[in-house]
Amino acid sequence: MDASQLNWLAAADAARAIRDGAISAEELTAACLARVREVDEAMQAWAFLDPEHALGQARARDQERRAGHPTGPLHGVPVALKDIIDTEDMPTEDGSVLHAGRTPARDAAVVAMLRAAGAVVFGKTVTTELATYAPGKTRNPHHPGHTPGGSSSGSAAAVAAAMVPLALGSQTNGSVIRPASFCGVYGFKPTHGLIPRTGVLKLSRTLDQIGVFARSVEDAALLAEQLVGYDPGDPDTRARARPRLAEAARSEPPLVPQLAFVKGPVWDRASDETAQAFEELAAALGDRVFEVDLGEAARGALELHRTIMEAEMAANLDLEWEKGRARMSSSLRAQLERGREVTALDYQRACARIALLNAGFDDIFERCDAIVTPAAAGTAPRGLESTGDPAFCTLWTLCGMPALSLPLMRGENGLPLGVQLVGPRGGDARLLRTASWLERQLAQL
Repeated sequence: MDASQLNWLAAADAARAIRDGAISAEELTAACLARVREVDEAMQAWAFLDPEHALGQARARDQERRAGHPTGPLHGVPVALKDIIDTEDMPTEDGSVLHAGRTPARDAAVVAMLRAAGAVVFGKTVTTELATYAPGKTRNPHHPGHTPGGSSSGSAAAVAAAMVPLALGSQTNGSVIRPASFCGVYGFKPTHGLIPRTGVLKLSRTLDQIGVFARSVEDAALLAEQLVGYDPGDPDTRARARPRLAEAARSEPPLVPQLAFVKGPVWDRASDETAQAFEELAAALGDRVFEVDLGEAARGALELHRTIMEAEMAANLDLEWEKGRARMSSSLRAQLERGREVTALDYQRACARIALLNAGFDDIFERCDAIVTPAAAGTAPRGLESTGDPAFCTLWTLCGMPALSLPLMRGENGLPLGVQLVGPRGGDARLLRTASWLERQLAQL
């Protein structure tokens, strides 16, 4: 391959080529930097990027390989980080003027894991204000007049535009799945608690989850697999065997998968073309899919989610509120004002409902391998004042279930329209295997 086109390589292929000596980490990183220079003026995906620092890491990875040192699964592969993930060698400003100039003293747990896997920590991507709703500067890579989604705006756009093969984001509502759908890439949000959040901006312990962006199911699985583990700084993680996510993504299901088509409690928000596209998808899958009505239990999920999220945000951002609320966006101030009014009883009731909701899915997942549902209400909305409606992600985030957005469809305007697959808690490997099967199945139609 032409060295100038190396930025288009899949991450798994790039890592293999670097291990084999077919290409160098420096060549791959240089190609990614050249792509940034080519397209980012229009896209604005980066909050911080030091080309020499990225190249320096790549040269160090090449030297390690030449010296015969072991190479990790991501050796020499550039990975971008949402700018709420702490890095000891780069600023982490959380998309907020209140944190301008902030340079952490140590890496987040996931950054340490990336370095251990041999990755080049390429730079920091734009996030919305404190990972909430007020947009940053990033544009949609398919049309600069449309939103890239949020809050992981820059990560999704950077991968979609081939500035990097991989990126990390986070999701408290729909901040991985929605921008993945809008930007036409793969977005994977694993089971809550699978990936440690130590050193990542804390909004909601109950809801915050690290996610990944890639240009294939296998690449998303490869990246996520390196991030699984226990960290004492995150009380929701636990010691466990690392699941073989990449192997699962490459494997054939032992039985032909069955899917449950779920319209969900917010189906009335779907655009006409989204509703039609998913009806056609269900028809194309024939007897491999059956429709499920979630009933009344799921209809209150949005309110439960908002109660928990805003109450926990108000607690975690209390210092910012006391010292800097006049410099916050109106949307963030409104969220924190509502959160400060949530009663302890309402908060505890809302948290208690999560286990009941998950239990209600047991019967569904006994009959299917994954739920299929829209990733967003439609394609990326025009304009940059909003990052779009996260409602099609809310229930699954609330329940802590693994979810994956697949760029399988397009709207009439040519913009991407994601298909969301959802699995039971802990069913990450099976979900990725089912996603690969679905891609192959649809390619044959």
